[in-house]
Amino acid sequence: MGNSIKPIGVFDSGVGGISVLRELVKQMPEEDYIYFGDSVHAPYGTKPLEEVRQLTINNICFLLESGAKSIVVACNTATSAAVAQLREMYPDVPLVGIEPAIKPAVMYKENSCVVVMATPMTLKQKKFQNLMHQYEDMADIVPLPCPGLMEFVERGILEGKELTMYLENLLGSVSNKKINSVVLGCTHYPFVKDVIQKIAGENVIIFDGGEGTAREMKRRLTEAGLLNQSGKKGKVRFINSLDTDDELKLCEFLLTYKR
Repeated sequence: MGNSIKPIGVFDSGVGGISVLRELVKQMPEEDYIYFGDSVHAPYGTKPLEEVRQLTINNICFLLESGAKSIVVACNTATSAAVAQLREMYPDVPLVGIEPAIKPAVMYKENSCVVVMATPMTLKQKKFQNLMHQYEDMADIVPLPCPGLMEFVERGILEGKELTMYLENLLGSVSNKKINSVVLGCTHYPFVKDVIQKIAGENVIIFDGGEGTAREMKRRLTEAGLLNQSGKKGKVRFINSLDTDDELKLCEFLLTYKR
């Protein structure tokens, strides 16, 4: 089996990437996982590009030194800032980032209005701008910066009056649009999907990139002959830079959270 039994490394700026981890576990239950969340430095989405890039590279190096056979960068901001450099640094490591699910949202309905909720940095990055320009002739794509939203999830606030008021004000800023779909452009946001859905309306379709990212990692592992086929259920190991019992309990809770 060799390297195939080594764990998949999953990285995020905090706990949001657990939404991607859930999809990975669903599609590859036999794999072991190391999840590293850098909550000490969260949020990444309001930091300078170079700082985010260096933090991401340092944390990916840590995961590889910890025995990871492959890497999922389960953070849109970190993907935009560092994935190109990481692929140059580690050309032989299966490495998958995440990007806002604009393509499926645009393809869902012709000439629709697509709101992309993301951190301010993700929306500013060239990677996102190029993605948006690729489809801007096919839909009205409305970027919606969401400063502060990921912090609700980091604090374990997934519902309630405070979160509802925040999202009502946020989505109220685009209420002049006839919204057909919402793209969750940060891996923290799927954990508050139900509240977003309630405010946006039942006719609005919500997209996120977690499932596609998991499929891509499975494809790459299969191609590299690194898919774990031991027949045993895998395990998840959580590491967080905050290194507190409360943070690890939050990670465990989010992994099994039922929406």
